Amino acid sequence: MDKKIISTDKAPSAIGPYSQAVETGGMIFTSGMIPVIPETGEIVTGIEAQAKQALNNVKSLLEAAGSGMDKVIKTTVFIKDMNDFARVNAVYESFFDKEAGYPARSCVEVARLPKDVLIEMEAVALK
Repeated sequence: MDKKIISTDKAPSAIGPYSQAVETGGMIFTSGMIPVIPETGEIVTGIEAQAKQALNNVKSLLEAAGSGMDKVIKTTVFIKDMNDFARVNAVYESFFDKEAGYPARSCVEVARLPKDVLIEMEAVALK
């Protein structure tokens, strides 16, 4: 099976030995996206702003791969504090179409994330 490496400057660049995303078998698998502003490298503050930036980064990466948020079938959300769950959900919901059906999702609390951010998200989408 062939694989295609996806890369864009509209999402944070990889900070280790991994690709931003990989396409194979008509599917896109993103790496975890943290709330870094790609143009400046700065990290936004507050859980809502971080959730929105992380989702915008996922969106930009999927669009670079010829996909989009409407084709997401599964996400994984890593949050530093499960007490932020409701606030993350409010932002998350705004990126998906309820009528089309939300993607499957896992959400886990973690001890620490890269650059000490509050949230990281990854997605699996159809091409």
